[in-house]
Amino acid sequence: MSDAKLTHLDETGAANMVDVSEKAPTTRIAIASGSVEMLPETLQLITSGNAKKGDVLATARIAGIMAAKRTHELIPLCHPLALSKVSVDITVNEKLPGLTVTAMAKLTGQTGVEMEALTAVSIACLTIYDMAKAVDKGMTIRNVRLMEKSGGKSGNWKSDPE
Repeated sequence: MSDAKLTHLDETGAANMVDVSEKAPTTRIAIASGSVEMLPETLQLITSGNAKKGDVLATARIAGIMAAKRTHELIPLCHPLALSKVSVDITVNEKLPGLTVTAMAKLTGQTGVEMEALTAVSIACLTIYDMAKAVDKGMTIRNVRLMEKSGGKSGNWKSDPE
């Protein structure tokens, strides 16, 4: 790690967008995950489809997909990307209790899609919180992180299992 350097800083320390024009386009995939912990009653309300604001899971899924497509508008030095696929899956985790959100972003291009997958998870989790906060203000968003990525010069990477 001693040879590692921040790619978004130039030799003077100024922030800049990385020039990817010389990179070869490759298929790149990133998967991120996170969770929203909540009261068991809140989880039951969401999964029953009886939340006052509507279908929490469908709304959060669409919000995550939309967020991935707009990541460059939210994160200052991200490139605008022509994503070929974004998926957001939300599963019930009774052990939390709560919901686990997993997002996948994919493209063929010159830069990675890690930020798009992480943004999708973050916004899907925030949407879940927004839609259920009237009944459970104590919900907690946890463990938003990159799970794996593939493609590009740095190759494949997978997080250690928890």
